Amino acid sequence: MPNMSLEKTYMPVQNPSKRNKNFEEVSLGYNEEQAINEANRCLNCKNKPCSLKCPVKIDIPSFIEKIKEKDYVNAYKIIEKSSSLPAVCGRVCPQETQCESGCVRGIKGQSVAIGRLERFVADWNNENEKEIEKVNNNNIKVAVIGSGPSGLSCAADLAKNGFLVTIFEALHTPGGVLSYGIPEFRLPKKIVEKEIENLKKMGVTIKTNVVVGNSITIEELFKEEGFKAVFIGSGAGLPKFMNIKGESLNGVYSANEFLTRVNLMKAYEKDSQTPIYKAKKVAVVGGGNVAMDAARCAKRLGAEKVYIIYRRSEEEMPARLEEIEHAKEEGIDFKLLTNPVAINGDENFFVKDIECVKMKLSEPDESNRRRPVAIENSNFKIEVDSVIMSIGTSPNPLIKNTTKGLETTSWGGIIINEKTGETSKEFIYAGGDAVTGSATVILAMEAGKKAAKAIIEKLS
Repeated sequence: MPNMSLEKTYMPVQNPSKRNKNFEEVSLGYNEEQAINEANRCLNCKNKPCSLKCPVKIDIPSFIEKIKEKDYVNAYKIIEKSSSLPAVCGRVCPQETQCESGCVRGIKGQSVAIGRLERFVADWNNENEKEIEKVNNNNIKVAVIGSGPSGLSCAADLAKNGFLVTIFEALHTPGGVLSYGIPEFRLPKKIVEKEIENLKKMGVTIKTNVVVGNSITIEELFKEEGFKAVFIGSGAGLPKFMNIKGESLNGVYSANEFLTRVNLMKAYEKDSQTPIYKAKKVAVVGGGNVAMDAARCAKRLGAEKVYIIYRRSEEEMPARLEEIEHAKEEGIDFKLLTNPVAINGDENFFVKDIECVKMKLSEPDESNRRRPVAIENSNFKIEVDSVIMSIGTSPNPLIKNTTKGLETTSWGGIIINEKTGETSKEFIYAGGDAVTGSATVILAMEAGKKAAKAIIEKLS
C-alpha cells in the first residue's frame, strides 16, 4: 500500500524580501530530479479522477508516467493533444480547485503537483523542441478575434485540422490577458512569445492593431475577406468601478489600466516611456488573482505599504491560495471584512485616503452563501496616495454594437449555445471572458477548444 502522507516535492522560489523588489519569475520550477520524485508520487489511477477535473481533459496519469520513464518528448505529446498552452497553464492555472482536487493522494495527504509537472514538461520541450509539422491546409478561412487564451486555443485546434486561421488582435502585442494582465513574475513574457511563435509555425497568421468593430466589422470579414466562420475571443477589458465618491481623483486606476501599463508597456523599466504613478501607499480593492497581481506589482514599483481591501473573509477570496500566500510573504497587508465607501482627495485632486466600513457576514442564505453586511458606525480611514480598483470587468460593447443580431446578456456577455459555442448568428462563435466575464485561463481555453470542434464539424 503506498504511503499516502508523502508531501509534494518542494518547488524552489525566490526569497520574498528580494523578489518583492524585482519582476523576475517567483517560482523557479522543478529540476529533473525533483520532477521525477514528484512524478513517482502519482498512483496512476485507472479511472483518472484528475483528468475528469481538468477543463481541457489532459490525460494526466499518462504524461506523468512518461516523466517517470524520463520520456519527456512523449510526455509533451500527450499534453499537447489537449492543451495548446502547457507552459502557461502549468504556471497560472488554479490546479488546486481543478485537476489536483480530484487527485486520490489528496484524500489523506497532499495531491500530486500536477501543474508543476506540466510546467516542467513544457519548459523542457521549449528548450529541446523538434520541428513543428504544418498540416496540409483545406483552404477554408476562419477568423479569430482576440489572441488571448480562448482565441489561441481555438486557433491551434483549427490549424491542426488544416484550416487557414487569421487572428485579429486589437493591441500591438498578441497574447491578450497573458501579455497585458498577468505580471512577468508570474508568467514571463518570453513564455507567451514562445507559445505564440509555435502557433505561427503551424500556419496561423496574426494581425495586430486591428480593432474588430472599428477597423473592420464581422460582416466585412465574411463578405469582403472570405472567412467562413468567426470566433469571438475578445475578452472582457471594460473595467468596473464602485460608483463611490472620489473615483475620478488622480492616483485612482482600474486594475486593467494599471496592469497594462506595468506588464505590456513595461512601466517598471527605468527607461520606459509609459507614465505610471509610483505611489508610496496603495490600496487595492478586490480579492481575486488580478487584485493580488496589482498589489504585488505596486510593491515592486516601490510602494512602502500596500493594502488588499476585501469585503468578505479570506475563505471567500477567489484568488489562488498560492497567490495569496505569495502576497503575504511579500509584505502585502490584508484588510478583510472591509469595504470602501469613499476616496478622499487633497486640494490638488490627488488621493489622500480611502474611507472604509467594517463588514460582517450574514447567516447563510438559500444558496449557503454568507452575504457581507456593513457594521453601523464602523467607518475608518486608511491613508493612501493611490487606489487600484479590481472588482471585475465586462466585455467591450463594440462588437455587439456593430454586429446586427448578435444577442448578449444585460451586462454584455455574448449568449452562446453551451454545447457548441455558436452565437445567435450562424457561423459566429464565441468563448472565454467575452461570454462569461472575468474567469480563468483554462476555462477560456476550454471554450476555445469547444468552439473549434464545432467549427470543424460544421465546415467539414
